[in-house]
Amino acid sequence: MSTEPAPLSIVEVQRSVFAELDRIAPVIDELGERFVAAGHELALVGGPVRDAMLGRRHNDLDLTTSARPEETERLLKGWADAVWDMGRAFGTIGCRKGEWQVEITTYRSETYDPSSRKPDVDFGDSLVGDLRRRDFTVNAMAVRLPGREIEDPFGGVLDLAHRVLRTPGTPEDSFSDDPLRMMRAARFAAQLGFDVDPAVTAAMTAMADRIEIVSAERVRDELVKLVCAPLPRRGLGILVETGLAERVLPELPALALERDEHHRHKDVYEHTLTVLEQAIDQEHRLESAPDFIVRFASLMHDVGKPRTRRFLEDGTVTFHHHDVVGAKMTRKRMKALRFGNDEIDAVAKLVELHLRFHGYGTGEWTDSAVRRYVRDAGDQLVRLHILTRADCTTRNRRKAERLQRTYDDLEARIAVLAEQEELDALRPDLDGNAIMRILDVPPGRVVGEAYAFLLELRMDLGPQTPEVAEAALRAWWAERSGE
Repeated sequence: MSTEPAPLSIVEVQRSVFAELDRIAPVIDELGERFVAAGHELALVGGPVRDAMLGRRHNDLDLTTSARPEETERLLKGWADAVWDMGRAFGTIGCRKGEWQVEITTYRSETYDPSSRKPDVDFGDSLVGDLRRRDFTVNAMAVRLPGREIEDPFGGVLDLAHRVLRTPGTPEDSFSDDPLRMMRAARFAAQLGFDVDPAVTAAMTAMADRIEIVSAERVRDELVKLVCAPLPRRGLGILVETGLAERVLPELPALALERDEHHRHKDVYEHTLTVLEQAIDQEHRLESAPDFIVRFASLMHDVGKPRTRRFLEDGTVTFHHHDVVGAKMTRKRMKALRFGNDEIDAVAKLVELHLRFHGYGTGEWTDSAVRRYVRDAGDQLVRLHILTRADCTTRNRRKAERLQRTYDDLEARIAVLAEQEELDALRPDLDGNAIMRILDVPPGRVVGEAYAFLLELRMDLGPQTPEVAEAALRAWWAERSGE
């Protein structure tokens, strides 16, 4: 599991930022001289400054300037390899120079109308004023160019060394200007391992309802960044504790089912966060990490439990069909957050299948059952392996080892059958053209039914010769025609 980052000293912060400024000097020094010569101010700002102090390198640079967008665009032409202006309405001109992507934004301020989902953008007239409008002090630092003087009017360096998130002004004013900053607090806590200042937490709790004016797309994007961060459990806990999760992902706090001395069962909320962390530990099995699909499926896999919980007379608790119910709830939530259909289908499939492994007892898997497992998982098979293994959070070491051995056996069976039968492309032994020729029928519903019959035959018996498959098809057709 991910570990907490070590604390920083001011000396380490200074050393890191100066080393990073030297690395990106070919861009920032030339641009700084270019803007100053034209009578404008220019500064590296925000995330790149923060990350430089943390020793984190990247080639996407954010700068701010006193120049208006049209002047910025003029200064970049002839210097940059490419220039674009998609962000012109927000004062931003972008460009590429070699391996660096650069965005330069005119000093500005953003405020929200209480009933609006979009910020109003006004140009500002000073660097300090631009920094004051930013979300947190660790993002409200700048490096003036080309002289490289650090501008830190709100104590961001100290907060960064102490790993704490505070706002430049009052958190109430900051969150009134842009309510999405409340979610950013949780996201940065998850990304950077920072604590949230108590005053910020209090404002988030008091103002959680304000998040409802923010568009679903912006909320979704912050949630994805949080879930894909190194420490998502920390950020998700903040969303739940402040009440923000009730507004953006209510299925998560609902997992904290009430318990009493007569009806003992696992804490589903804590179990879910543990499953998430255990899934992250297995992401090395995927081609790329972090993987949002497997992480969000881990987060949502038990959301059907609150709706399906039943108490039996002997005091035990059941959650029958919570996998199917949870998959429907997952689809509904992801649609509300404006996720794409492919992502929705992938996550919902994993939620629906996460119990499939446990339906086969202690490993008495027939070849037919293995084929169906692979077919139903489809292109989510590796993620299903990860989720199923991560879902074992029992403290009973012997039980946990037994489950892992059983799943090892299943994966080995899949590998053997895959090599023998090309499981990744399971198809009937006869295609549609052969079905129409043998049965002498035109394209239509009958062909689909015959295809489904042959696919089930393939699942049960494995690959068959065309002759055996044809005989089975004719027998099926004769029985069906005689009904």
